[in-house]
Amino acid sequence: MKILFLHPNFPAQFRHLAAALAQDKNNQVVFGTNRREGQIAGVYKAIYEKSRTARAETHHYVRPLENAVLEGQAVYRLAQSLKEQGFVPDLVYGHSGWGPTLFVKDIFPKSTFICYFEWFYNAHSSDADFDPSEPLNADDEARIRVKNAPILIDLVSCDRGLSPTNWQRKQFPSEFYQKIKVLHDGVDTNYFQPQPGAKLRLPRINLDLSTAEEVVTYVARGMEPYRGFPQLIETISILQQRRPQCHFVIVGNNRVAYGKSLPDGKTYKEEMLAKFPLDLNRVHFTDLIPYNEYLQVLQASSVHIYLTRPFVLSWSMLEALATGCLVVGSNTAPVTEVIEDEVNGLLVDFFSPEAIANRVEEVLNHPDQMAQLRIKARETILEKYDLAKLLPAHLQWLLS
Repeated sequence: MKILFLHPNFPAQFRHLAAALAQDKNNQVVFGTNRREGQIAGVYKAIYEKSRTARAETHHYVRPLENAVLEGQAVYRLAQSLKEQGFVPDLVYGHSGWGPTLFVKDIFPKSTFICYFEWFYNAHSSDADFDPSEPLNADDEARIRVKNAPILIDLVSCDRGLSPTNWQRKQFPSEFYQKIKVLHDGVDTNYFQPQPGAKLRLPRINLDLSTAEEVVTYVARGMEPYRGFPQLIETISILQQRRPQCHFVIVGNNRVAYGKSLPDGKTYKEEMLAKFPLDLNRVHFTDLIPYNEYLQVLQASSVHIYLTRPFVLSWSMLEALATGCLVVGSNTAPVTEVIEDEVNGLLVDFFSPEAIANRVEEVLNHPDQMAQLRIKARETILEKYDLAKLLPAHLQWLLS
């Protein structure tokens, strides 16, 4: 069987699928992407590049669509080249939104076309209007509506699709629900395992917390309001006053991955540290780190803070639960689909650093009483999100 994956990033959500399919010598697996880093054994990586980006004079509502069209054109050129080499896929599986899948049915009309539908943009009742301090105007509402244009094209043209959580599928128009299956990518629970008594030592970045009794962790791709970074810093400011021996490890890049950047060019890290001066001897910013170091951070965590607007659920929260972390999570829809308060984690008001600090202290003050929540956290992942169960289900659905 010939399979073509399409994603601007690599390998992203298709890591395990591509690797599993490539292990079968009867399959020919090609991954179209614009990211040059990384390889998967048995997977042929085909690089495509846009000819340009959206022009500055394009209406700002339409720039995301123009970029998606340019991405789709780049994939079309790649597909033509693959056809000339004799590769016509039986199956195309691509991520919808950025545009690589826009013209799949034009270049490969007989191929089964499946889309990974991660998010559908809504002006109300999800991420965009979540923060009352950031009210939307008519311009915002119109811009958000038009942002769905490439996704709507994919919804119509694909044979079927998939969303990783019920919450994420719920964002799509109800008339498309029958076309979208809910099935998570899965967490490698053999890799993400608890290690009782683990201490954090990362020699590569000169971080040694082997003597620390209290290590509070936080993981996100960027440092931004979407993942509650401002609330995190204020929470740390409160906890530093209360717990002089507590250390905080923040994994992520000093950038905005989701949402708006600050208009003055500052990063949210710069803004929040100016507003809440911290003892940086006890706050450790690691940037993004290799997976083995990331695992060590989770295994050494006394409490793991996960905050998110009603948006895409991060892999990191599920990986933290699989590792037996005690997660203090925001009481928002993507989190509550997985975490039940005081059963497999603790829920807290996203907007209340005081409440977040109180729940963190609750864990630090009563570690023995919280042990059962850690056990339930891992059990949740083993029952519902274990890669060992979901990968075969995913493959069966994909190839059916």
